[in-house]
Amino acid sequence: MIRLERVSKIYESGGKKVEAVKDVSLHIKKGDIFGIIGFSGAGKSTLLRLVNLLERPTKGNIIVDNYDLNSISSKDLRQLRRKIGMIFQTFNLFNSRTVYGNIAYPLRLEKKSKEEIHQRVTELLQFVGLEDQADKFPEQLSGGQKQRVGIARALATSPDILLCDEATSALDPETTNEILNLLKKVNEEFNITILLITHEMNVIRKICNRVAVMENGRIIEEGEVFNIFSNPQEKTTKNFISSVVNEKLSSSLLEKLRKDHERKLYRIVFSGDTASQPILSTLTAKHNIHFNIIYGSINELQNQLFGNLIVEFIGADSQIEEVLKELTEIVEVREVTNGES
Repeated sequence: MIRLERVSKIYESGGKKVEAVKDVSLHIKKGDIFGIIGFSGAGKSTLLRLVNLLERPTKGNIIVDNYDLNSISSKDLRQLRRKIGMIFQTFNLFNSRTVYGNIAYPLRLEKKSKEEIHQRVTELLQFVGLEDQADKFPEQLSGGQKQRVGIARALATSPDILLCDEATSALDPETTNEILNLLKKVNEEFNITILLITHEMNVIRKICNRVAVMENGRIIEEGEVFNIFSNPQEKTTKNFISSVVNEKLSSSLLEKLRKDHERKLYRIVFSGDTASQPILSTLTAKHNIHFNIIYGSINELQNQLFGNLIVEFIGADSQIEEVLKELTEIVEVREVTNGES
């Protein structure tokens, strides 16, 4: 559906070259809800704008819905953009038009008949839950309602792809969840591929099936959301995940735990089926030792469990070594060091 092959975007400013996107390769499949997360300045907005050629790549190839954007004609680009809807952080609604008028606008550009426009707008108002708001103007709406109008407008031309530029950043947490649920509904009912950028890991956690983490214009980590959450590799990824998953210990708490427990502490990371199995109980009983849970958290993601425990083992050193050896064959085990937080 969307394929980026070693794509870079370089700007020139004040005689200097700024590489906003650096050698990025991604493959977004039909039906994905693919999230790109990064801090401000990471290059994610530029990357999003490359997909519909609002920005042209300096290097590399971009293929969208079988169109090679490097060689696409103006006519084909217009046709392609009809199949790509876009949702903005600031809503980008026409203040002089009603809700109905905003949603109808792209259909009028396509010179649809009044009957076709009325039918489509009515369908979309119902879909986004704004049937009773058709005659209101944007200034009369809440932020969540404005974004619903933006989503309806983006869906007006029945796109195959939806690009979301920080679509929930201006919304409160409750409204954010409502909009994310609506986007998930768009994906499931219309099989529309969604590419969204965000700096909020909760957005990724809530609706995405795949995620890429950007830093300084590069993709530093990419994969299935469950795998990234349960086993992040990069420091930036771990920082994002820690904002929604409580698995880190403060340095003061870690110091207290070390004072209270003289034995070595181990972090055991469970995911998938292992999170619901009595692995610790079984192995410690087998080797005649005991374990003490010092700290733990369990989280649900995409109908699977993942989490971690910090434990100490009580018993003979040789038996503890056997337990650790067998545990590492099943789950991730690492000693809690002074540098952990």
